[in-house]
Amino acid sequence: MTAPRPFLTAHWSNLCIVSYAVPAAALRPHLPAGLVLDERDGRCFVSLVAFDFLDTRIRGLRIPGHVNFPEVNLRFYVREGNRRGVCFIREFVPRRAISWVARSFYNEPYLTARMESTISHEENLIRVHHRFARGGAVGEVTLIANAESSVPPPDSADHLFKEHSWGFGTSRRGELVRYRVHHPVWAIHRIRSCTVSVDWTALYGSKWSFLASQEPYSVVLAAGSEVAVYPKDVDLPD
Repeated sequence: MTAPRPFLTAHWSNLCIVSYAVPAAALRPHLPAGLVLDERDGRCFVSLVAFDFLDTRIRGLRIPGHVNFPEVNLRFYVREGNRRGVCFIREFVPRRAISWVARSFYNEPYLTARMESTISHEENLIRVHHRFARGGAVGEVTLIANAESSVPPPDSADHLFKEHSWGFGTSRRGELVRYRVHHPVWAIHRIRSCTVSVDWTALYGSKWSFLASQEPYSVVLAAGSEVAVYPKDVDLPD
């Protein structure tokens, strides 16, 4: 059989994944038909995820000016039978063309923001900082972690929040959209400190303002890897 061709390939680098326990009622309005919320210990979660796209290609082609850029998204966790995946509440990128294409053709909740991403190494530590701003509202995430990395156990919270093979959304006709995300299991860096400062109300809406005073349930810095995204519901070996 001919191997399916990915729609997008890139290297996703240094993924900051800051997760919060939230009421299921806050997520149900965003839940596509046919899916259920994926729980851990009877709780539902959202994650603020900040990372870098590197060497991005669409159907094998680099688009000038759109090869390397950061993204910050707010996502939650879902299931369709045995398929575990994520849905997005909002995704910020610094390029208008990316957000326009994602909204217009894929009905994904992308917005354009001014964004900065920096990574530095000091002795045995790695420091990752993301800043994003839109309409005067600002969000910042800073993680400091050990430079060494390791793969966590598959039953751990760290594994739960970083490993998902499926993305889900809703088409403009209200139909469930599936896409497959394929990458090796990611190693993580042990967190030393985490600072999150986000204008939740302005950037995500008043329903998420309570996150400003909530401590994260989990903080993960995943090393990342090459990633391939396949359209629709392509089945690939795990």
